[in-house]
Amino acid sequence: MKVKIFFLFFLISPLLFSQGNEASQRATIQYGTETEIAALVQTLRNENSDHLDDELIALSETTGNTRILNGIFAFFGEREKSGLEQRAIRVINDRYDETNETILSAVNYLGMVKCEDAASVIMELINTNERRFYSASIRALGKISSKDSDLSNETAEFLIDFYENRDPGDDNRSVIISAVGETGSSAGVPMLIEIASNTTERLPLRTAALEALAKIGDIDALHTILECANASDPNVRSSAIAALGPYSGEEVDKAILDAFRDSYYRTRIAAAQASGQRRFEEAVPYLQYRAERDDTPNVKDEAIKALGAIANDEAVEVLENLFSERKNSDRVRILSCEMLMKNAPDRNLGKLIVELDDAKTKNQTALYNGLLKIIGETTVTGDTALMQDITGRFLRGSGVVEVLYGLDMAANNNLTMLEEEIKTLAKHRNESIVRRAQRTAERLGIELPDE
Repeated sequence: MKVKIFFLFFLISPLLFSQGNEASQRATIQYGTETEIAALVQTLRNENSDHLDDELIALSETTGNTRILNGIFAFFGEREKSGLEQRAIRVINDRYDETNETILSAVNYLGMVKCEDAASVIMELINTNERRFYSASIRALGKISSKDSDLSNETAEFLIDFYENRDPGDDNRSVIISAVGETGSSAGVPMLIEIASNTTERLPLRTAALEALAKIGDIDALHTILECANASDPNVRSSAIAALGPYSGEEVDKAILDAFRDSYYRTRIAAAQASGQRRFEEAVPYLQYRAERDDTPNVKDEAIKALGAIANDEAVEVLENLFSERKNSDRVRILSCEMLMKNAPDRNLGKLIVELDDAKTKNQTALYNGLLKIIGETTVTGDTALMQDITGRFLRGSGVVEVLYGLDMAANNNLTMLEEEIKTLAKHRNESIVRRAQRTAERLGIELPDE
């Protein structure tokens, strides 16, 4: 009888542990110290978990603890998760009762979630002339106004007036220029053209203006950008080439292709980025050359990303060759594989599995971990037999990381035939696996037994 009782406890204890742990986490939110809550938020961040968001929102409404509130704003902001907008606005309105750190956290959050209701509140904060809030407020205002044309024009005009007629300070001028670009408003184009084309202007402001023009993409700025692409200063050249992404035409094509030959590596990076943004097929041979031979790793990276963005037959073939060549660096092979899995997963999944197994056999840890992450995020659209096989291997394995990726793969590829493996993992002793299995089951419509 004792043996049976022990066996029953062994089977259900992982589930009890998971339930107890979630209850413990909720108790921490209700009664924990700032240190305990900060540790919990970090755990949720590491697991990319949202299962306690409602509890954290409720806590933010009642707590006056600076460290707790700042941590919650940061956690929600980096995920661009709504729910704290009114609390953040209240912090700004009641700023004389709040610390500077909390006000800045609230402003940053409102910018990350692009809360349009906060625009007037942040403009008012800027108008108080409290310089310590300028930079964060200007950045947030640019992001907030980008979705609505009327608000973007109003914001651009506010920022231009602030730049030209008030004293934002040299440190904030480039921040204002960038924010004007974030608005996407053509109202900012004349000012930005004037700054970009002024050869006596400070270099950081010229490059910021070119970057801002790229975000707006107004045709009236093209002539200025092309002139800057031939500037003597390499930083101006590279910024101008990067700004050509939204544009088209023979002159633009020629400027981008010429930039691949520039001795300044940032200009070659900009050429690759502009090619990818425009899906510029003529650039594929240039990108191949850079991906294979450039002596700067970052140039290789951007060339590979651009090939993935173009993703025509020629570009995909180049990526396949880069990935298959085992003499290439791990960095090149991993990034090439990532681009392939985004653009041609069905025809390359088998190759990925072969290279994954080979890396594990040869103890190539960095390569294995990189490929493992990629396959964990891959979705196939056709025959799922290969994906089912590798996912089943991961789910039945002993490695925690492989199991977690396997659960993601099952969910992403709708592998309901692995129901039994998922149910088993929902009773695992590892709490992270249990939570991931429960979420996977929910996504796949698998009903877990109540125990």
